[in-house]
Amino acid sequence: MDVKIKLVDLGDPKEEYQLVIGQGNFSVWTTDDLYKTILTCAPNIKCAVAMNEAKPRLTRVTGNDKELEKIASEACLKLGGGHIFVVALKGAFPINVLNAIKNHPGVCRVFAATGNPVQAIVAETSLGTAVLGIVDGTSATKIENEDEKLERRELVKKLGYVIQ
Repeated sequence: MDVKIKLVDLGDPKEEYQLVIGQGNFSVWTTDDLYKTILTCAPNIKCAVAMNEAKPRLTRVTGNDKELEKIASEACLKLGGGHIFVVALKGAFPINVLNAIKNHPGVCRVFAATGNPVQAIVAETSLGTAVLGIVDGTSATKIENEDEKLERRELVKKLGYVIQ
C-alpha cells in the first residue's frame, strides 16, 4: 500500500478573512451545530463552516455569508479528507472563537487558526486523504528587537487586547 504526500494551497486571506482548519466527526450534525456555536462568540460575526463527510462523500456547508461559504467549502473540498472542516470568519479573530470550537463535542482537533497564507500537508492513500499538518505563514528569520516588541504590544492594544 502506497502513501503519496502532497501540498495543498489554501490561499492567502490577506486580512480579509480568517481560517480555522480542523477535524471532527458526525458531519451531518456538526456542520450546523458548530456554525451556531461560532455565532455566539462575537457580535456581528460573519462565518461559514464547511465539513467533508466520508459517506456520501460530499462537502457540507452552512453560513451567513456567501463569499465565506465559497471560501470554506472550496478549501475543504481541496483537502478532501473525511471529517475535515474549514471555518472562514470575518468580523472576528480566531482567538474569539477558538475555545468554543475546541470545546465543541463534534471537534476532534484543530490544526490551525490563521489569517496568514496557508498550506496543508496531505497524505493520500487508496482509502482517501488525511491532513498531516499545516504550514501557517512564512518562517521566522530573526528574534524581535525592542522596537518590534513595542510595535507588537501597540498592535495588541489597538486590536483591543491589553497586556498589563
